[in-house]
Amino acid sequence: MENISIALPKGRMADSAITLFEKAGIAENILKDISRKLVVNDHKNLMKFMLVKPMDVPTYVEHGAADLGISGKDILLEQKKDCYEVLDLKFGFCKMVVAGPKEAKDSFLTNKRVATKFPNIAEEFFRQKGENVEIIKLNGSVELAPIVGLSEVIVDIVETGNTLRENGLIVIEEIFPSSARLIVNKASLKTKSQRIKEIIVKLKEVVETFKEVKND
Repeated sequence: MENISIALPKGRMADSAITLFEKAGIAENILKDISRKLVVNDHKNLMKFMLVKPMDVPTYVEHGAADLGISGKDILLEQKKDCYEVLDLKFGFCKMVVAGPKEAKDSFLTNKRVATKFPNIAEEFFRQKGENVEIIKLNGSVELAPIVGLSEVIVDIVETGNTLRENGLIVIEEIFPSSARLIVNKASLKTKSQRIKEIIVKLKEVVETFKEVKND
């Protein structure tokens, strides 16, 4: 049986992903080690889990350093890496939004400035709306940008919206919902086809079962 390597995003999504893998019977006793190591091996199940920054997961998968990865839909749409998206894992729910001060909601600026960590998503969104905007790429807390006058609005991923409210900002428009997705390296899907398909099937069964219980 082939060894399978999986890139996980650091943070809460990694814990949720490991729990999902353990429920599916794909991994065992990983959760206790994953918080203090960058690489954890499950020798019994021939699985290797690696913790990387969320924005780097698609890169590890695209280049074959990982056979599989867990990534948010937001990151996949922003980066458009050359890998397969095969399953919505139904956790890590959040949404990509346009946000700003309350007074920005009813105003239309033909040349407004948009601060964001997701320049490709923002540019495509406003292009489809026919709005001419200046995209300002930031790496830190984008909520600061409209407060200090760097931009009129922001495009960012939000979960609860608490950070927006705490900084006097509101959601002006929702762009799309996001959740955790399972992605696969294209070459691995050919060379390790049987093992990867088995993993996908087992994960899908757990996801569907959880969804049915939640709906009940």
